[in-house]
Amino acid sequence: MDNRLQVREFLTSRRAKITPAQAGMPAAGRRRVPGLRRSEVAALAGMSVEYYAKLERGSLAGVSSGVLDALARALQLDDAERVHLLRLAHEADGSNAILRPRRPKQPTARPSLQWMLDTITTAPAIIGNNRMDLLAANHLGRAMYCDVYADPTRPPNFGRFTFLDSSARCFYPDWDLAADMCVANLRTSAGKDPHDKGLHDLVGELSTRSDDFRRRWGAHNVLIHGTGVKHVRHHVVGDLTLAYESMDLRAEPDLTMTLYAAEPGSPSEDALRLLASWAATHDHTDHPRIERT
Repeated sequence: MDNRLQVREFLTSRRAKITPAQAGMPAAGRRRVPGLRRSEVAALAGMSVEYYAKLERGSLAGVSSGVLDALARALQLDDAERVHLLRLAHEADGSNAILRPRRPKQPTARPSLQWMLDTITTAPAIIGNNRMDLLAANHLGRAMYCDVYADPTRPPNFGRFTFLDSSARCFYPDWDLAADMCVANLRTSAGKDPHDKGLHDLVGELSTRSDDFRRRWGAHNVLIHGTGVKHVRHHVVGDLTLAYESMDLRAEPDLTMTLYAAEPGSPSEDALRLLASWAATHDHTDHPRIERT
């Protein structure tokens, strides 16, 4: 992905989100857009308008951490946005290459990952990568995400499911929230590895086939996504409200294991037990092979 273009669009989109009132500045004069002007961002960051304009044109190579911090404060960036800005700056000067793992793009799957998932028998558990491919699951994970596995494309992908499969709008009661989070996760992954061809291809496919995705991708929102509550509507057991925790795998830093659990004594705990009973008689031997492409 073109680093200068990504920087320009990210900074422009963040500037457009902040009103003068939010920045503690008077909204004097006629304004063509609701967001801050370049001159206002420059004043808040303590730099010249010319220098800020250079940064917003995409020139982040060699910019000091102090300047990046001032820029982040002026634009009121959250933690995920600050990390994204730092990654864009590192990509501009080439230092991101040091952080990218040097290994084959198609390593042999380690069966031990599936074995570990299979030891978790009372809660759904899955493994995914930065492209939101669903690479492996335990029995309850497969049952919970059976609609995602219905796509014959392998590995199944949450992005394709969310934007290209009509059943996603039933599976996610708040589809707009799920869609926003999906795109923000993919945008964050693009900042981590802008040279990931598989991610480029996925973004290109979704942008071509889904107006909803293309609009969200253009917003440049990013997200740190590690814990929270997942709301889904399963076609067999109904509504599930599950807490989740996502953990990066130390030996495979681009893979993440996510575990789900229902609050004890809740209707979701009963629904999860029902899901386990249903799963016991459906596809109980066919586990997906762990793949990374």
